[in-house]
Amino acid sequence: MAAPLDVLVVGAGPTGLALAAQLRAYGASFRIVDRSVDRVRESRALAIQPRTLEALTPFGVTGELMGRGNPAIQVRMHLPRHVVQLPLFDIGLADTAYPFLLFLSQAETESVLSEHLLDQDVDVERGTELVHLERTGAFVTCRLRREGGVEEAVEATYVVGCDGAHSTVRAQAGIGFEGYAYPQTFLLADLEVDGLEPGAVHAYMAGAGVLFFFPLGSPATWRMLTMRPPRAPDTPVDLGLLQEITDQYAGVRLALRDPVWMTDFRLHNRGAARYRSGPFFLAGDAAHIHSPVGAQGMNTGIQDALNLGWKLALVSRGRAPEEWLGTYEAERAPVGRSVLRFTDKAFTIATSSNPVIRFARTRLAPRLAPLALRATVPRRLLFRTVSELGIHYRHSPATTAGPLSPRRGPRAGDRLPDLPRGLQARTSGPGWHLLLSGPQALWGDERLVSLLDGRNDLVNVHRLGDESPWTTVTHGLVRPDGHLGYAARGAHLEGLRAYLDRWLPAEHR
Repeated sequence: MAAPLDVLVVGAGPTGLALAAQLRAYGASFRIVDRSVDRVRESRALAIQPRTLEALTPFGVTGELMGRGNPAIQVRMHLPRHVVQLPLFDIGLADTAYPFLLFLSQAETESVLSEHLLDQDVDVERGTELVHLERTGAFVTCRLRREGGVEEAVEATYVVGCDGAHSTVRAQAGIGFEGYAYPQTFLLADLEVDGLEPGAVHAYMAGAGVLFFFPLGSPATWRMLTMRPPRAPDTPVDLGLLQEITDQYAGVRLALRDPVWMTDFRLHNRGAARYRSGPFFLAGDAAHIHSPVGAQGMNTGIQDALNLGWKLALVSRGRAPEEWLGTYEAERAPVGRSVLRFTDKAFTIATSSNPVIRFARTRLAPRLAPLALRATVPRRLLFRTVSELGIHYRHSPATTAGPLSPRRGPRAGDRLPDLPRGLQARTSGPGWHLLLSGPQALWGDERLVSLLDGRNDLVNVHRLGDESPWTTVTHGLVRPDGHLGYAARGAHLEGLRAYLDRWLPAEHR
């Protein structure tokens, strides 16, 4: 048997691929396997949020994703007598370089991440299924089966299940998956539509259900999402059925043609009882599944992975204490629960057959939409939530506020904003980033020598001067996932030293 791995990644969808990219960047030994012989060719998840584009920037893939995608900025709600134009993101996103929702098929997202791993000499082992896990002392023995039935035993210190709603890792780790299925049946198709204006999301709110067309580009121009009418026969999805529903819901003639992919499915709202059990971790759909409202699923999974990957790598290399692994669930489980609540409420409003909700959806909402556009505070909060820019870890055990917290600007636990513009790019390299705000004379090398001794290879120093997210003398330590682990006003570094000694101990050779 080969030497034990640090990590076995099970599942090579967007979550598993992002996790592999980060494990590679931080020097962990790992393998990534997936029982499917090929990556997905259908669109499935179809949009990338601003925060995900930021989080993927260190791997050099964000530009390629943007080049392949369609940044839509408007929803057109089609009503019986007129069309209401609603902006997707127009407020509350001044602190990101990506103030838009990028429509891009999951197939293309996986292609970009797979190409990045190939460039990093990482082999994604497809057609390889995890069949059994067993804890044996300090390691987990993992039995893998390749095409043709050939089996192999692999030892790993940690196993991460990125293997979807029917996760083998979750089942064998004995972690419950709690929740329920929605009664409605949904239809999906990637196709061409004659009669739709390009470059926007089109929404039709009918009494019987909802109909959406999303600008996709590839593998087809449009993604169609709708509900099967309650009394419609449970027949296989075909172009005729989709055209019939479109005629009923839209009320205008839209000609559907050239479908690339069509399917029907049921939606669930379920969350894992735990995100970790000993050496086993869950991320992405293995930890939470929900309706596609707000394009949260794939994005939350990728951010799960990028929260966990560097922690596993640094702990495995002996550069960080094992305590870090306990912070994964503490930080990401609240995010997962919040997404489950948000998507469930929005889904219920959009699909309920309750007469009161149905009246509100089809009659009141269209009339109130123009008024809602004037309510800047609620819209800002909504956009920060949907874009995932508002996620913070202020209550994490690994977050420490200094004796004097910054009065303005990001606090400990917050995501580092891209203000001034370019700050995120400046701090996107591997490792931690120490930001020093205020007069350069305050931050001479002599003050930092002993502080950084034994961790110079992991901590990058940035003297920002006045080009800072803070307006006063402040110092902050940015974690590898772009969140501030520590922030304090003033130039006294004793609190920072204590934080580093606990969470990033010096390595003395």
